[in-house]
Amino acid sequence: MFVLVLAGWIASVCLHEFGHAYTAFRAGDREVELRGYLTLNPLKYTHPLLSIALPVVFIAIGGIGLPGGAVYLRTGQFSASTQRRIALAGPFANAVLAVVLLTVIRLFGTDGTNAAFWYGLSFLAFLQIMATILNLIPVPGLDGYAALEPSLSPTTRASLNQFKGYGILVLVALLFVPAVNAAFFGAIYTLFGLSGVPEFFAGNGNYLMRFWI
Repeated sequence: MFVLVLAGWIASVCLHEFGHAYTAFRAGDREVELRGYLTLNPLKYTHPLLSIALPVVFIAIGGIGLPGGAVYLRTGQFSASTQRRIALAGPFANAVLAVVLLTVIRLFGTDGTNAAFWYGLSFLAFLQIMATILNLIPVPGLDGYAALEPSLSPTTRASLNQFKGYGILVLVALLFVPAVNAAFFGAIYTLFGLSGVPEFFAGNGNYLMRFWI
C-alpha cells in the first residue's frame, strides 16, 4: 500500500508540473521542451528533498499531501492572464486526477472486492483534493500566489518574494493547530464525499499505507 500511494503521488507530481509546462509551451515558451518538462519523466520534475523526502514524511505522519515539484518557468515574459493560466494549470491537473480516481472507485471499487487496493486509491484521491486546495491558497511559493502575483504592485511582489521558500512550511505548521486542522480536513472530506465514495475508504487507505503502525 505504501508503494502504491508513493508511486501514485510521484505520478501526480509529474502531472501537476506537466500541466504548468504544457500551458507555458502552448503560450510560446519553447525552453520547457528543451528541459524535458513535456516528457512526464519523474527525473525531470522531482527534487530529492522537496518532491520525495518531505512529501513522504508529511504523508506518513499526518496524511498531508505536501506540494513539491521542481519545474522552473520564466513566466514574466507572458501577459498577466497567461501567467494565471500557467499557475492554475498544476492544481487543475490534481483536481482532474481526483475526479478520475473517485469516478473509477465509485463505479468499480465499492463492492468489497480487493478492498485494500481501492482504499489505497481512495487515499490517493484524497491527497489530490488536498494538493488542489493547498496549491490554491495564495501563500508565496504556491500556485495560488503565482496566479495572484501579476495583479500585485512591483513593490508588493518584491517584499513577498523573500517568503517564497518558506510559505509552504508556514502553511503546514498551521495545519498542526487543532482548529485549523479540523476545518481544513473537514473541507477535504466534504469534497471527497460529494463523489459518493464512502469517506472511510480514504481513512482506511491512510491507515493501511502506514504499515509500521
